[in-house]
Amino acid sequence: MSVGIVAARYAKSLIELAKEKNVLEVVFEDMKLFKDTADNNRALMLALKSPVVRHEKKLAILKALFKERVNPVSYSIFTIITKKNRESILDAIADEFITSYNLYQGIQKATVTTTTPLTEELRKQFISIVAGTSGKTIELEEKVDPNLIGGYVLRVDDRQLDASLRSRLNELKLELAS
Repeated sequence: MSVGIVAARYAKSLIELAKEKNVLEVVFEDMKLFKDTADNNRALMLALKSPVVRHEKKLAILKALFKERVNPVSYSIFTIITKKNRESILDAIADEFITSYNLYQGIQKATVTTTTPLTEELRKQFISIVAGTSGKTIELEEKVDPNLIGGYVLRVDDRQLDASLRSRLNELKLELAS
């Protein structure tokens, strides 16, 4: 079975348990904490994915890092997954949980890349553009890439609107070449 399917099933179960225990917001913060820790600590994910490291050791690592920092519901998923020998997909489960939580709460993530940081007025315009098409609450991530030369690139899920000068120049170059 694919990692995505398994991770989605565990994430769905965790959301249901968190809703039942009335700790959904806390578990969401815990999953973000785990994801940030995993993203910023390559050694942690290498240890969790390693077939050489025993499962008891992996659980001990998770216990040392998270037992005192997360809700018991969040920690229980670490324990269950380790007992099922699936700790290598914990990061995928955290990703799926965050995605499912956003879907449940009606939050749409969007990423805008510009050559300079956005002003408050432009930020509001991008949020209203995306909110108008999705009808959801928008969480806008901003990135700065001076290589765009000018304009912007707006990503929402798997859709992308590229209104950058770099892409226009590339299109023009292809047109002139043919």
